[in-house]
Amino acid sequence: MPLLLFSVGVGATVYYSKQEALELAFGKDALVEMLPLFLEEEQAVAVERLARLKLEGRLYTFYVGKRGDQILGYAAIESHTVRTKPEVLMVVLSPEGRVRQVVVLAFHEPPEYEPAEWWLRQFVGKRLEELSWQKIDALSGATLTSRAVLKTVRKVVAIFQVVVRGKRTPP
Repeated sequence: MPLLLFSVGVGATVYYSKQEALELAFGKDALVEMLPLFLEEEQAVAVERLARLKLEGRLYTFYVGKRGDQILGYAAIESHTVRTKPEVLMVVLSPEGRVRQVVVLAFHEPPEYEPAEWWLRQFVGKRLEELSWQKIDALSGATLTSRAVLKTVRKVVAIFQVVVRGKRTPP
């Protein structure tokens, strides 16, 4: 169960700060580096095709967790609207690009629409081709949340495949 940091109005809850989230992703002793990305037109088109969605922009930030020369993984913090209010997710990927963790950092919709941790665990270990409605169970009673989470995870994995994987240098 995530540590509740503070509540911001009715149904609005923030669970983790960015620093706490990155510690959760990589551990307290990891070095975390920002990896700002500006997708070129052809990269944006490739991401949209792979993720099966329309990007809202071309500027993204990934965080690279390292211990010494070893890359522990990658994380992206993404905000999107579920119904009418924002949800902030952190999607953590293994060095190979498989989903390692999906964490709700903030949720501003009513609590009954918030994805449960047990539901988010079904993303763990998945590659992009395994992230579809045929392979991910919908969240009963919270279809818009299910769709928003799936789209976000697909987008992060697609950006990793198209852009981040090409930027990596061998350890």
